[in-house]
Amino acid sequence: MTHPPEARPGAEHGERGRRPRPRAVVALPNGFTLANLFFGIFAIVAASRGDFDAAARFIVFGAIADTLDGRIARATKSGSRFGEELDSLVDAISFGTAPALIMYFAVFQSHRWEWIFCFFFTACAVMRLARFNVESAGRKTTHFSGLPSPAAGMTLATYYWFSQTPLYTETIIGDLPWHQMLRWVMLGLGMLMISNVQYAKVPTVNFRTVKGILGFLLVIGTFIGVIFLPKKFFFPALMAYVLYGILRTVFLGLLDRLPGRDEADDDDDHEYDDDPAVRRPRRRSRSNRNPSGSDTGHEESPA
Repeated sequence: MTHPPEARPGAEHGERGRRPRPRAVVALPNGFTLANLFFGIFAIVAASRGDFDAAARFIVFGAIADTLDGRIARATKSGSRFGEELDSLVDAISFGTAPALIMYFAVFQSHRWEWIFCFFFTACAVMRLARFNVESAGRKTTHFSGLPSPAAGMTLATYYWFSQTPLYTETIIGDLPWHQMLRWVMLGLGMLMISNVQYAKVPTVNFRTVKGILGFLLVIGTFIGVIFLPKKFFFPALMAYVLYGILRTVFLGLLDRLPGRDEADDDDDHEYDDDPAVRRPRRRSRSNRNPSGSDTGHEESPA
């Protein structure tokens, strides 16, 4: 005997499985994304008023919100294409436009033509986010291709913090020509965002391997620095992260030029190839998608 659809065994369970998630759960990640936008706009306003200390603080708060929105979307499986696009548009403001304007109001305001550095940095941040959406969103990877925009934005924004510390004012570091150097820092950060330099994500934390233990110590050290020494910690730590990616890429590039490396590369393929048709991962990793098929990839700060 054929049961009607509503009377079939398991029909109730199937309907229950297709129930939409509560709107509050779906809206929660986007709420953190809009909080990031709020802090980015507030940072611009604070910088225009000359309160650069608060402006740097708001950029850091925005980076925290940017980290949480992606993690909450994955934890609640509520990610969507809309959330991805919203996240990228907000990041362009909070980590592109806002840090560049902080630099303009704090350092470049007295020189008419130096606003072009602000334009260049913002343009690179926008291009970096557009490329991330096209190439990386929704894919599970262990590295960023190019410097993440939150890291670049926080590097610029926290320079003022560092410039007010005794480590800067009472040492030889403060005697360096920072006004000229910051032009090149902005150009360098912009170029790194649109480059192919590999930058690590948050390190894996476990106690089974040496790498996992080192990752745990790095995370703990970062939290201690952020909580107890934020003004002395952020700018040097972020500059170290920027230089780490450059040195790592140069070192690996030199290794690839050694004799016999070509044969080794054939046996040890990268986890992902550029062409999906010839992708041959040694270990298949699960795609970072929610059950409805929508990607939940967000560009997050590495901290």
